Amino acid sequence: MKKALGQILVTFTLLASSAHCLAGGGSDMAPAPRYEHQLHTISMREAESLIGKEGVYFYDVNTLELWAEGFIPGAIYFNVKDWKKLLPANKDALMVFYCANRLCNASEVAAHHTMKMGYTNVRQMPDGIYGWRLSNRVTERP
Repeated sequence: MKKALGQILVTFTLLASSAHCLAGGGSDMAPAPRYEHQLHTISMREAESLIGKEGVYFYDVNTLELWAEGFIPGAIYFNVKDWKKLLPANKDALMVFYCANRLCNASEVAAHHTMKMGYTNVRQMPDGIYGWRLSNRVTERP
């Protein structure tokens, strides 16, 4: 009986102390963005088979620090102000966007913005550079 009462007391204490905690950044809740285009993903195996092929572009949407630690061979650093200049003239070119991992959405946002501009062959690699490295795939450094 004492043990059950102690557990109940601990539970109420934890609940009361967590009432002041905020999840996320503490800003007002807002609906998640809705995109007009369906995002197409690509696996690391598929992406790896495209490295070095003509007309295929890889875009790294990570921070500069993460980029410096290594990136997919041939990838273009995308996290710049004038990113539109980095896109190919051919709107049907195959483009693969990636960021850190499945918790990062920077590559999704970049892919959606690119599709909004009329590019038709855009892919996003959810596993990102961390998944790439964890699977012992080859990387380059600047």
